[in-house]
Amino acid sequence: MIDLHTHLLPGVDDGSESAAQSVSVLARFADQGVSAVCCTPHLRASDFDAAPCEELDELLSDLIKVAPPSPRLVRGFEIMLDVPSAVIRDRCMTLNRTRYVLVEFQRLMSAEPSVEALRRITEQGLVPVLAHPERYAVCSVPMARAWREAGAALQVDATTLLADTRRAERARAIVEAGLASIIASDNHGDLRSVAAATEWLETHGARPQAQLLAWTNPAAILADAPLEPVPALRFRRSWYTALKDFVVGGKEA
Repeated sequence: MIDLHTHLLPGVDDGSESAAQSVSVLARFADQGVSAVCCTPHLRASDFDAAPCEELDELLSDLIKVAPPSPRLVRGFEIMLDVPSAVIRDRCMTLNRTRYVLVEFQRLMSAEPSVEALRRITEQGLVPVLAHPERYAVCSVPMARAWREAGAALQVDATTLLADTRRAERARAIVEAGLASIIASDNHGDLRSVAAATEWLETHGARPQAQLLAWTNPAAILADAPLEPVPALRFRRSWYTALKDFVVGGKEA
């Protein structure tokens, strides 16, 4: 497995607070079979001119020195698109200096501006990887298709797939529709991992999708290669879940 969305550079954002905390997470990842991890600290597009690339590269080197030999560590950013037209001039802001760049929106971003923001990234010859699309209030399967048509790849949070919330239902709907490209943990120095999600996908007969979401496509991103399409699927649903969906209707958790 490969995890391309984590906050494990110690002390730089709301993620891991110490090298020891990060090492503990990475050791657990290694036991679970995670072979590579991208550290993606938060960065606002409005702060591009002051992006601390060199400082974070040094922190990554320091972490590598004390971390287990596996998983391999690389760096990127999780970029908040808080300005209408974000221009990414330096590949130090992308995932492992590839064409792929991890981005996010404010949760109340409206539909049309979100599509336009992603399109402007693709016009720069880059591929926006939209973090946790299920979090956004405008998220739906048609909206996910619009984001994809704008040139984005969608990264669903792995542990959200297993939850019992409306956000989780949106995440599962994106995966079921074949619109997700990768899953990732968004680990903040805690217990979140891609491992539980891949096991859960396999229990739903989705081993090929799990392979693509957690191995093949994340590896392609690190290699700056094209992504593979992920086939649609249908999750098994209990009678209780179906009844609950009918009763709660369109209510948001």
